Amino acid sequence: MPAATEYIPLTAFDKWPLAVMSIAIPLLALVVIFLFKRRLLQARLNIMNVVLCLGYYALLALYVTYVVKGYEPIRDVTMTDADWYLTIWAAIPLVNLVLTMMSTRRILKDEALVRAADRLR
Repeated sequence: MPAATEYIPLTAFDKWPLAVMSIAIPLLALVVIFLFKRRLLQARLNIMNVVLCLGYYALLALYVTYVVKGYEPIRDVTMTDADWYLTIWAAIPLVNLVLTMMSTRRILKDEALVRAADRLR
């Protein structure tokens, strides 16, 4: 077991979850678009997409924290002048998060409206 001051280095192999989530988030959003006839499944998948987006940013924060503390996750060396930056592309899951939450609310409202109309028949 590592000591309290020792860190466990991240290797390039440990970064695959971020890549997988970067691919899974837009694919899930694309699949959800075509499920418009199954509103409850669409809402559930939207909620799962929101969780994936939050997990993406939590993992990204973990990786950025490693770089800010001066640990190079790939080569297992300590960096003194770590230059890191996030590009505009890192904000795409955030836009997806906001739009997915908005669409989930409207899908559930639409489902409630359909159920209310069915009661009137």
